[in-house]
Amino acid sequence: MEMKLMGCWSLIVFGLVVTVLNNACPANGVTCQEALMTLMPCESYLVGSGPGTPAVPCCAGVQTLVSEATSTEIRRSLCECLKKAASGMKIDPGRLKAIPEYCKVSVPVPLDPAVDCSKVPLF
Repeated sequence: MEMKLMGCWSLIVFGLVVTVLNNACPANGVTCQEALMTLMPCESYLVGSGPGTPAVPCCAGVQTLVSEATSTEIRRSLCECLKKAASGMKIDPGRLKAIPEYCKVSVPVPLDPAVDCSKVPLF
């Protein structure tokens, strides 16, 4: 029962982060809220409460965002969005950095909570 309640609180907090960031990070058709919802299946993996590898829906979400990040402006906007969301969660940096390898996807933005989004590679 306690784990179920903790899971509910985690979703509520994540939902609040999504709501707060929604208007703060539009990215030419990809809003911050859409990006966070797309990556929601990665949450348990990233915080270490899930299995040791990302689930298929997590990898699909990562692939979707990579395919939508078609310009420097979009990449930088998504970078800021995800960086702000990550600051409110206890993300395991090692798991975050392992996503491209596990999901077999090339990510054009460094997967690091301390990344300087203004230096995201040019398109």
